[in-house]
Amino acid sequence: MNIDVFIPCFIDQFYPDTAFNFIKVLEKIGCTVNYNLEQTCCGQPAFNSGYWEEARTVALKFTTDFSEANLVVSLSASCSGFIRNYYPELFKDDSFKSKAVLTGKKVIEFSDFLVNQLKVVDVGAEFNHKVTFHDSCAGLREYGIEEEPRKLLAHVKGLELIEMEKRTTCCGFGGTFAAKFHNISTAMTEQKVENALKTGAEYFVSTEASCLLNMEAYIRKQQLPIKTIHLADILASGW
Repeated sequence: MNIDVFIPCFIDQFYPDTAFNFIKVLEKIGCTVNYNLEQTCCGQPAFNSGYWEEARTVALKFTTDFSEANLVVSLSASCSGFIRNYYPELFKDDSFKSKAVLTGKKVIEFSDFLVNQLKVVDVGAEFNHKVTFHDSCAGLREYGIEEEPRKLLAHVKGLELIEMEKRTTCCGFGGTFAAKFHNISTAMTEQKVENALKTGAEYFVSTEASCLLNMEAYIRKQQLPIKTIHLADILASGW
């Protein structure tokens, strides 16, 4: 399958190796991958902060950048859900709305693409560690993935998935929420990380780089015995 890929801001800036692993997995399962060098942001940070006009400008660029793509696979359910659900809202009184809706239909999150589009659950990965999985708020509630990442992890050789208590609660990031309400955010992160530590897992896994970044900062500051890792990095391990 010929596909385009969208690398979200957080991954581009903080986890570039995850982007390479993402493409590595896609190519292994037979995809021909195109990376549009003109791509930037989807516009979600501006939108969530109330800057809708600025978000429209970025969304317009995103739609133009991927106008020729048939399918756009994204490493973020948060970005994917935003494009699907809010691009039509951004352009609801605009002649551009039909193109915005079409763009939303093109974008699909990584685990959703593998499991539901390609019917692939085993990519030949091996990761000999105990892990626990974090469901991001956007992935679970806005995009609608829950079982897809777990099906992929279940087929990773040597991996043991241990579910934590209150696994569907927020990690405290919430975009600018973490900056505007730092104390509340930190308390939420502390609770989430403590629940992960109770499982005895060595790694905290998620499909959302922004959540991982938030939890990694807390874990490093407190010098806790657990690491964070993106699903794509696990799927690219062992081969």
